[in-house]
Amino acid sequence: MRTSSVEQLIISLLNDNSGHLSSAQIYAALRKTLPALNMSTIYRALERLAGAGRVSVSDMGTGSLVYELAIPGRHHHLVCQRCGAEVLLNDETVQTFFQSIQSLSGFTVKTNHLILFGICQNCTSLPE
Repeated sequence: MRTSSVEQLIISLLNDNSGHLSSAQIYAALRKTLPALNMSTIYRALERLAGAGRVSVSDMGTGSLVYELAIPGRHHHLVCQRCGAEVLLNDETVQTFFQSIQSLSGFTVKTNHLILFGICQNCTSLPE
């Protein structure tokens, strides 16, 4: 598959950012260099990239889907519901959890990107 210039720019942008970006954030960043860019082009490019397995799509509880470069293997996140902080979670820890679920239920877990929501250590001490 030939990658369009917008797709290449999206890949580059996601590569330069350590977190997840929404389509609106991607659009705003790329519009600086491509003023004629429209949102539908971003949506189509992200759909192609996700379909090709180059970008992963997640719901991080922000109200819109977010995107990151697809990385080989499994990875998981803890997300703070107050400040939005993200912590990458070790797959070995999650696999132990999955194995326990499988053992108790007989259900085979196929998830390779788990997101758990809670309150981070910094926000725990703050009043609600």
